[in-house]
Amino acid sequence: MAKCVIFVLLVSCILYPLHVVSIPRNETFRPQYELQKLRRIRAYLRRINKPAVKTIQSPDGDVLDCVASHLQPAFDHPELKGHKPLDPPERPKGSDPIDEAVISIQRWTETGESCPEGTIPIRRTLEDDVLRADKIARFGRKVHTAKRDSTGSDHEHAIAFANGEQFYGAKASMNVWTPQISDAYEFSLSQIWVISGSFGNDLNTIEAGWQANPALYGDQYPRFFTYWTTDAYQATGCYNLLCSGFVQTNRQIAIGAAISPTSSYNGRQFDISVTVWKDPDHGHWWLEFGSGLLIGYWPAFLFTHLRSHANMVQFGGEIVNSRSQGYHTATQMGSGHFGNEGYKKAAYFRNLQVVDWDNNLIPLSNIRLLADHPNCYDIRQGKNNVWGDYFYYGGPGQNVKCP
Repeated sequence: MAKCVIFVLLVSCILYPLHVVSIPRNETFRPQYELQKLRRIRAYLRRINKPAVKTIQSPDGDVLDCVASHLQPAFDHPELKGHKPLDPPERPKGSDPIDEAVISIQRWTETGESCPEGTIPIRRTLEDDVLRADKIARFGRKVHTAKRDSTGSDHEHAIAFANGEQFYGAKASMNVWTPQISDAYEFSLSQIWVISGSFGNDLNTIEAGWQANPALYGDQYPRFFTYWTTDAYQATGCYNLLCSGFVQTNRQIAIGAAISPTSSYNGRQFDISVTVWKDPDHGHWWLEFGSGLLIGYWPAFLFTHLRSHANMVQFGGEIVNSRSQGYHTATQMGSGHFGNEGYKKAAYFRNLQVVDWDNNLIPLSNIRLLADHPNCYDIRQGKNNVWGDYFYYGGPGQNVKCP
C-alpha cells in the first residue's frame, strides 16, 4: 500500500477452458506428454486426497471426505508430523457469547449427513480441478507480483483498511451473494486480509471470506475460503487445505464448500461472521466462522512477520478484470450493485473490529477507503449503534461509465 500502501491479491492465470473433460483411463493413444501430465496429476491427487472414513455427496456436486483429523494435509508438513490438532485458545474478549445451536450454512449439510467425531470434512479435489490450472505445482496458489499497489493491475478492489498500528486480529460480518462471473479466468471475492511485512518477497498474509471462482472450483457458487502466504505468493501458501499449513479442528464446516442460502436483491439478507486472531499464549493464528465455530489455526512457525503481529488489516471486495473481450469485465462485485443503493441492494461489511495486544476486540479506528475504479465498483462508509463501523460496496463492472 503506498504511504498507505494497498495490497493487491492475485490468482493464477488459468490457461485451460472451464469445462474440461478428464482424460479417459484408456491412455493407449494419448501423446506421451499428455500421459505424463495425467500421471503427475493422479500422483498429486493421491497425496492431497486423504483416505476417507466417510464420504458425503453434496447437492451441488461436491464430494466431501470425512478424514481423520491427524491425517489432514497440514500434518504432511515436516514441522507438524506426529502432532495432533491443538485445543481451542481463549477467544478475544468482547466476542459474542457462543451459541450452542449454531447451524452451518453450507450446502453439503442439507443432506442431513455429518462427519464423525475425530474427523474433518475436506472437499475432494478432482482431475478436472487440477487440469484448469496452468501448472500442477501452481494449483490452488496465487501468482506473485512485483506491483506495490492495485493501480494498473487486472485486480480491482473496493476496500476499507487501516495500517500503521499493531494488529493481533480482525473481525467483521459480510453478507453473501452469488455474483455473476463473466469469464472463466475471473473471480469475485469478499474477505478480510491480515497483513504484515513489506510488499516485496517477504509479505505475509492471512485471508478469509467468501469467493466465486470458476477456475478453482468449476462453478460460480459463493464458497467459504481461506488463503495464506509468507513470501508474497511465490512458493508458500495455498487456498483452503490444498497444501500443508492450516490445521482444521472443526467437523461442521468444510473450507471451500458452497454457502447456502445467499442474499437476494430487495429480499432476505444472509451474512457470515469471520474472525482471525492471534492466540496470545502460543502465537498461532486462529479462524472462527460465525459465533463460536472455531475452524482451526495457522501455526505460528509458518510465518515470519506475522509471528509478531499484523501491521495492516483490510476488508472488502476484489474482482479480476481479464479484459478478454477488449473492454471492462461485467463480472460483479458483491451484489452487482453500487454501494449507494444501500441495504438489501448492495453488499455490506458490518461491525468492523480489530484485536489489540491484550486480546480485546475493539472498533477499527482511522479507517480509509479505496475504490480502484469507482465507476465500476464503489464503497460507501457509515457508522451506527447497531452495525458499528460498516460499509456498502460493489458494482456491476461494465456500464456506461465503465466501458
